[in-house]
Amino acid sequence: MLVHRYYEWRLERELKYLPDSLCFMLTGYDLTDAPEKIQEVAGWCIRCGIKNVIFHINTDNLGNPEIFLPYLRDISSFAKVTITYDDNTEVSGEGADVYIVIGMSGRDEIVRCVRKMAEDNINPADVDEKMIESYLTFNYEPDLVIKTGGSHLTDFLIWQSVYSELFFSDVNWKQFRKTEFLRALRDYQTRKRRYGK
Repeated sequence: MLVHRYYEWRLERELKYLPDSLCFMLTGYDLTDAPEKIQEVAGWCIRCGIKNVIFHINTDNLGNPEIFLPYLRDISSFAKVTITYDDNTEVSGEGADVYIVIGMSGRDEIVRCVRKMAEDNINPADVDEKMIESYLTFNYEPDLVIKTGGSHLTDFLIWQSVYSELFFSDVNWKQFRKTEFLRALRDYQTRKRRYGK
């Protein structure tokens, strides 16, 4: 245990350049298996100084998400938490922003965006990237996307994450420890971001 803490301390000392915004992509099984883990990981992020943390939960193998809401609402004790599921959004707490999105895919978001532009009678000739971005439900672009376990990425934030850095961990969400989180941050700071150039 002492060796493990020393290793965490060494990793934290190596961190000089952190992402402003971080997204974790989880499965329904991840939430079912360890519903308290989101609160723990959100705490790590905020203590490191990350400004925005996003958790996307795929609804495959999830069942009724409402039974997990008390775990997610507890994050409001140390952060401003926004929880979106179905057509519901609730906000509570103060501090750094933590967003939890249950079930909405990136394709769903883009379809809603196009429908809203049509309802607003937007001239097709006026549609450009900035117009689309102004209609998106989620107006944040994660610097780093972390995926745990062996499953593939979802299409959540498919527009916003086009230039995001990706980190894949073989460790399952339930066993995801702070050292693995710090490794992801260390890996991020070694990359030269090109933003598609």
